[in-house]
Amino acid sequence: MEQNNEDYKLIFEKEGVYLHTNAKRSNQDTSIPGFIRIVERAGIAALEWSPLEDEGRSAPAVLYTRKEGEGGEEDTNFDPGYEPDWAVISTVKKDREHVPVKDSDQWAFSLPLSELYSLRRARFSLGRNFLVLTSRGGHPLPPLHFHRGGTRELLRAMHRYVVLDPSPVDGRLFLAFPHDSGTLSQSFDKLHLLEDGHSDLVTRFIHDPYATTFGGFSKVTNFFRAAIRPPDSLGHPRCPGDPSLPSQPDEEPGFELITCGVELGPRPHVARGPPLDKWEELLDPEGRVTNPERIRELVFRGGITPPLRKESWKFLLGFYPWSSTTKEREEILRVKTDEYFRMKVQWKSVSDEQEMRNSLLRGYRNLIERDVSRTDRHNTFFSGNDNPGLTLLHDVLMTYCMYNFDLGYVQGMSDLLSPILFVTQNEVESFWCLTGFMELLHQNFEESQEAMKQQLLQLSFLLKALDPELCDFLDSQDSGSLCFCFRWLLIWFKREFSFEDILVMWEVLWTGLPCENFHLLIACSILQSQRGELIGSHHDFNTILKHINELSMKLDLQSVLSGAEAIYLQLLQCKELPLKVQQVLGLYVPSSSEDSSPDSQASDTQRLLSQSQAGAAAAPPPYTPTYP
Repeated sequence: MEQNNEDYKLIFEKEGVYLHTNAKRSNQDTSIPGFIRIVERAGIAALEWSPLEDEGRSAPAVLYTRKEGEGGEEDTNFDPGYEPDWAVISTVKKDREHVPVKDSDQWAFSLPLSELYSLRRARFSLGRNFLVLTSRGGHPLPPLHFHRGGTRELLRAMHRYVVLDPSPVDGRLFLAFPHDSGTLSQSFDKLHLLEDGHSDLVTRFIHDPYATTFGGFSKVTNFFRAAIRPPDSLGHPRCPGDPSLPSQPDEEPGFELITCGVELGPRPHVARGPPLDKWEELLDPEGRVTNPERIRELVFRGGITPPLRKESWKFLLGFYPWSSTTKEREEILRVKTDEYFRMKVQWKSVSDEQEMRNSLLRGYRNLIERDVSRTDRHNTFFSGNDNPGLTLLHDVLMTYCMYNFDLGYVQGMSDLLSPILFVTQNEVESFWCLTGFMELLHQNFEESQEAMKQQLLQLSFLLKALDPELCDFLDSQDSGSLCFCFRWLLIWFKREFSFEDILVMWEVLWTGLPCENFHLLIACSILQSQRGELIGSHHDFNTILKHINELSMKLDLQSVLSGAEAIYLQLLQCKELPLKVQQVLGLYVPSSSEDSSPDSQASDTQRLLSQSQAGAAAAPPPYTPTYP
């Protein structure tokens, strides 16, 4: 953008700021790369954004980061073969191509800073910063996404012209006022509003109010802590005598701080058992499963032998009810087959001309075709060209889009389907098993990603109770948000273990034992197995991410599962387990009942301990309810 005006002065400029237009259902793509600037024209300061095409240069590709490389260098020509952010953390974003030049010009804007009313800062998909600006006329501008950082520098530059004052009821919202040198009592450096960092492998999270529970705001002044607390906040217990806390409790409402440490007993030894290797004898004469709870417990203890996987998975994933007879299952299969092919015909019958007018369906198809071509190609069932397994993978995913069109297809779903399809080797059965699996995980793929944020928070609760020293170390290296665990939780460790190991892990998790959040205990088991390497090697933020990412295919499944169960038993024995940890483990029921309290479960705990220590060689005891 050529400037001939002598009164023009460039104050600030940052490249790599993307404008997301949110044109989800139009033919126009939604990600436009550009520049953000603060300029002065005739002494009037303005905030401007313009697309890169206006600068007379071509738009670069979104930077990919090599999963393995020297120094984490970024390479615009590197195709990682999978979603680029997944090398460290997945944002589960739809594939976007850059907007043509003729379409992007219309989004350029110039806003005088005197007309700026408010600024809201947030994190997109647990990843990069974005800002939403609102003018004094009440009109919000399109969100500006800082793919290469720079929000902190932008705020510093804006501070020359306006004062950004935090809202007393919303810690993410800042109101703009005309500049007055005496207005702010704190500088941006002291407040630490935004911590972009640099163009590293991945920028760390902004610690929102939830993260204050783990000391993420230890460097922030009491002024800011008070500003983000709603006026009706209630006080909560805190560690007495902690000089870093204000005299009056002002923690996030509804949250119990886990800062004093939890006094845990010794961690018990847990031995895995043999896999489930008998099926027919577990059925009555009409084909009903006589004791579903016993089957779940056997599967949890040792998994399933390969010959029995296909049949048992259909029960674990809800395709067949446990109480169904052989005859009833034949009828269920017939009905489900008809229903599946009715949905399949819906997308198969869409003509090319119709699809041209349906950008959403077209986008789903393109993303599925791209992912199918690179999903588990090392497995013989999906290897080679023109493989019928790839066709089945594609067709089942496309049909799922018709089954759940609101969610559609999001990257990672092909990872969930491929093991199911490999085991069932049947299109209809694999589809309905996938729908059962997605009932457990669909919230992981929703655009808001609130479920992922909640799981990371719950993981923090657990780790803080188990290993405060490790948590303190991760916090000191800006890794307390545990964002490096994102991929683990998103697709249940699919890319961390071998294909055969993941079959065992998933069937263990499908049992729902010993609690619904057992996958979080698995994450704790992995992290604690690496604590010596993490703390002893003095890793920093980037090398922590690199180390965790390089654990892929190097973990021993049986040790991890035994460790996770041992952690559960250890926490179960704690008589003063924090409320939030109890909730994560499913031990807390909001009533006066004592059935779910740790004390009332002492007898169950002792039985668990004796059973676990008996070892894999012991014969299975008669069934009794093992887990609460």
